[in-house]
Amino acid sequence: MKPQDIAIQQFEKHFGYSAEKTVFAPGRVNIIGEHTDYNDGFVMPCAINYGTAVSFAKRDDNKWRVFAIDLNEQDEFDLSQPIEPSEHKWANYVRGVVKFIQAKHPNFKQGADLAITSDVPMSSGLSSSAALEVSIGKTAQVLGNLPLSLTEIALIGQEAENKFVGCNCGNMDQLTSALGQKDHLVMIDCRSLDITPTPVPQGYSIAIINSNVKHDLVAGEYNSRRQECEFAAHFFGVAKLRDVTPEQFITRAAELNEVNELAYKRAKHIISENQRVLEAVEALNANDMARLGELMGQSHDSMRDDFEITIPEIDYLVELAQVAIGKDGGARMTGGGFGGCIVCLVPNEKVEALRLLIAENYEKHTGIKETFHLCTASNGVREII
Repeated sequence: MKPQDIAIQQFEKHFGYSAEKTVFAPGRVNIIGEHTDYNDGFVMPCAINYGTAVSFAKRDDNKWRVFAIDLNEQDEFDLSQPIEPSEHKWANYVRGVVKFIQAKHPNFKQGADLAITSDVPMSSGLSSSAALEVSIGKTAQVLGNLPLSLTEIALIGQEAENKFVGCNCGNMDQLTSALGQKDHLVMIDCRSLDITPTPVPQGYSIAIINSNVKHDLVAGEYNSRRQECEFAAHFFGVAKLRDVTPEQFITRAAELNEVNELAYKRAKHIISENQRVLEAVEALNANDMARLGELMGQSHDSMRDDFEITIPEIDYLVELAQVAIGKDGGARMTGGGFGGCIVCLVPNEKVEALRLLIAENYEKHTGIKETFHLCTASNGVREII
C-alpha cells in the first residue's frame, strides 16, 4: 500500500472524518557530491519513489493536531501562540517548518488536522527528515494558499532543521525533495540553486542497499565536520570551500596540514569532491559509465580516508557492490555517513548478481541483514489528486 493511501485511510480512522487533501514529498539518494552542499558546492542526487505523505483537513481554529501514523504518536500546538520545541524529535520537524513559514508569512494561522506516514527508512541517509519537512511546507502552503515557491519551501525546511532541530545540514536534501525530476539526476549548484537535470542512463538501475546500521546526524559528528570545513575556508580567506580551486589547495595543503590536520583532510575531500561532481556530469553526458564508476569509487575512498564518515559495514558493502558491478557502473556510500546506505548505478542485467553477492556475504560477515531497494528517479513534492 502506498504511503498516500495509508495516510488517507488512517486520517479517517484517527480523526473520524475524511481528509480534504494529501501531499507527497520524496526522499532522495545522492549519486555523488557528499557534504559539499553546506560548502556552497555541487551535488548530484535524485528524488526517489519512497517518501512522506500527509493527509490533512482545515479546522476552524488555529490548532494543528498531528498524528504520526508510523510511531502512533500525536502532537498538538497552536499557531496563534509562539511555537516552542517539543520533547518528541519528530514533532520538531513539523513545528520548526511552521514556525519559519510564519516568519515569512506572519498571518498564517490556519488550523488543521494532519496524519503523516513515510516509507523512507529512518536514519538511513535517504532524507526521511527532508521529506517530512518539505511535505509539511507544502501542506502549509496549500492550507494558507501561500505564495511560496518550491525552492522557498525547501529552504524553509533546511532552516527548520538547522535552527529548530539542531542539525547544521546543507540544502541538498530539501531541494531534491522539492524539485526532483522523473527519470533524471539533478546536479545542483548549492550556491546559486541552479539545477541541471541529467537523464538516468538507459539500461541502468539505481540500487540502494541499506546497511541497517542507523545513524543520527544531530549527535555532533555532522556539526563538527562543518566546523572543520569552516576553519579550512577561513584559512584560505574565502567564504566557503567552494571558492578554493584544486590548484590553490595543493599550493597551501602542507601549511594547512601543519596548522590543523583534520581541517586539511576535510578540505581535501570537499575540494576534490566538487571536481568529481562536475566530471560526473560530463561522464554521464558522454555515456561513459566506466568513468562515472571511477568517480564514485574515488568519492567513497575520500569519504572513508579524508572525511572519515564511513564505517566498516558500509565499506564492505561498497567492496561487494564494486565486485558485482565491475567497470560498467559504480557504488559508494550515500548520505551523511556513520551508517545508512550505499548507492549503486548498475546495469539492469547485473542487478540480480549484485543482490545475490550481497545476500550471500554481508550478513555472514557483519551479523546484520541488509535491505535491498531498487529505486526510480522521481518528481519532487506534489499534491496527490
